[in-house]
Amino acid sequence: MSINREAEKFVEENFSADILEKSDFRDELTFIVKEDRIVDILKFMKEDEKFAYNFLTDLTATDWPERDKRHELAYMLFSFKDNTRIRFKIRVKEGHKIQTATVLWESANWMEREVFDLFGVIFEGHPDLTKILTADDLEGHPLQKDYSLTYEIPHFSHNKDLPPEVI
Repeated sequence: MSINREAEKFVEENFSADILEKSDFRDELTFIVKEDRIVDILKFMKEDEKFAYNFLTDLTATDWPERDKRHELAYMLFSFKDNTRIRFKIRVKEGHKIQTATVLWESANWMEREVFDLFGVIFEGHPDLTKILTADDLEGHPLQKDYSLTYEIPHFSHNKDLPPEVI
């Protein structure tokens, strides 16, 4: 049995009540789990001696404004021991707070700040949940699909007599 099949079986045996969906694309497993269980599952996968998914390679989000739970967060884990990857996802309502993963990986600090800044996802217990990529006075979250992309053309000497135009 391949290590991925063993990991799949392991996750299903230990978290069957928390798994909402499962997929396997090109031998990379993805589990969509209940949002309130994500840190517990990540901790279990990190600390398990057999699999040791102890490296959080990425934490990112996607926006699905037509869904009730519009944000989908993806936690990508890597096991140096077996050279394998596994992904866990959660779906989150806008404005709902998610437990921070900084309790498990310090690297989650910047990744969560990025997701907060660009998507507006709030991580409860984060040590410094402040903007990281956008200007302090920028309102909204630029990677939300309903973020306004209009702007006003600044006036320079060559267009100072034209009326303001919003694009």
